[in-house]
Amino acid sequence: MKELFDLTDKVAIVTGASRGLGKSMAIGLAQAGANIVVTDVLDVNDTVKEIEKLGRECIGIKVDVTQKKDVDAMVQQTVDKFGKIDILVNNAGILRMSPAEEMKEEDWDKVIAVNLKGEFLCAQAVGKQMIKQKSGRIINIASVAGQFGFPQAAAYDCSKGGVILLTKALAAEWAKYNIRVNAIAPGVFATAMTEDMLKSKEFMEMVKKNVPMGRVGQPEELVGVVVFLASEASSYVTGHVLVVDGGWTAGL
Repeated sequence: MKELFDLTDKVAIVTGASRGLGKSMAIGLAQAGANIVVTDVLDVNDTVKEIEKLGRECIGIKVDVTQKKDVDAMVQQTVDKFGKIDILVNNAGILRMSPAEEMKEEDWDKVIAVNLKGEFLCAQAVGKQMIKQKSGRIINIASVAGQFGFPQAAAYDCSKGGVILLTKALAAEWAKYNIRVNAIAPGVFATAMTEDMLKSKEFMEMVKKNVPMGRVGQPEELVGVVVFLASEASSYVTGHVLVVDGGWTAGL
């Protein structure tokens, strides 16, 4: 059974890995045996150090996923270092909260650029390498907000809905190359992105009322999920959106 989840000597790129969900997933993949390339617009040195302590090889690269030249350089550096790319975790994302009628155009553009265009550019660049290899696993980080409309998050909702359809489109198109493309749709997790929301008594009361498990998720609770989708344990799974939300959407 352990062999199904074994990622020994696999090579994984994790975007947005300086903190939060990305950092936890990068460390989790390393714990399963993978060598890791961690990227972000922020400093990734802490993540690199933690992965190296596990005895895995790791390099950190500063990447703006909205810039094709950065993304292409990320792929080239990974191939130059490791010779292949087995796994991409498309995690980089941002949130801009605002009533729809007051949302600034630049906020809309930025959210769509990072959350949707960025995931496409990374999948496209990595996908070219995986097509050459005739193998690969791409895991896009979506959100339950891509399946249901959440107030004051129109751009975020739309970007994550786009990620879900991008996942399905790429899964259908690239299965012939032995590339599996799936998505994870988290609910509310305790990260820097949600820090302000989690300080709100009203928001936390909403969580306790509407999430059957009565709490928000912790970043490490995505580790098993991402290892499953990256490993042979999910060998016949593609085009799937795996919801991890404590049961929140089960009652919607």
